[in-house]
Amino acid sequence: MSIDSDNDLIALRKIGQIVANCLKFMGNCLEPGMTTGELDQIAAKFLEKHGARSAPQLTYNFPGTTCISVNEEIAHGIPGIKKILAGDLVNIDVSGELRGFFADTGGSFVVPPQSKVKLNLCLATQQALKMALREAKAGNPLNKIGQAIEHEAQKNKLTVIRNLGSHGIGRALHEEPEFIPGFYDHTDRRVLQENQVITIEPFLSTGAHEVFDTGDGWTLATNKRFLSAQYEHTLVITKGEPLIMTLAN
Repeated sequence: MSIDSDNDLIALRKIGQIVANCLKFMGNCLEPGMTTGELDQIAAKFLEKHGARSAPQLTYNFPGTTCISVNEEIAHGIPGIKKILAGDLVNIDVSGELRGFFADTGGSFVVPPQSKVKLNLCLATQQALKMALREAKAGNPLNKIGQAIEHEAQKNKLTVIRNLGSHGIGRALHEEPEFIPGFYDHTDRRVLQENQVITIEPFLSTGAHEVFDTGDGWTLATNKRFLSAQYEHTLVITKGEPLIMTLAN
């Protein structure tokens, strides 16, 4: 979608702040021994308290409030009986809807004790998001986003998950522009437009290039010898720095 009024911006920022605060709260509650289902129930109560609805439930009838993926899993993990253990790498993706507006955010957390490999992976992925945000301005080629992510991955001797990417958002969970790659695609001629609403969500890995369906119809993972991390913001494109909607307070 494109922002057409100050009211649109206020509404988008509202749901963005709710999902960002939900993600932050879940990260603070994360501890060894709890199940992914218990962590998801924390999110369900948080969104309900703030009048928001789970976007994946609303849009796709997803069997959970949020997507929680552990270790080699990287996206769309179904919350359930899986226990979270010390040292696990846990990705949480929170997307919500409020009064017809959608926002999407995510982050990866290492349950202590943190290994150097997992910590460096997370830091590099956060930096990739930061560098990609610098390229997200009106008039820039859209493929500058993927170029920035790929450059950061290569600098840190990491790989980009090529079959996952960012997307448009706003009045629905997924809108135009569809699939924004996390790598440089020289054939992509799309240009970022002022007031456009998109996500940026780099997926970096210790060696994997693609994810596969684990068989439950939702969870996407790599080979068990690899780890992956993801961080995500919803933002509005301007002529200067983007307006980030998913900032926690």
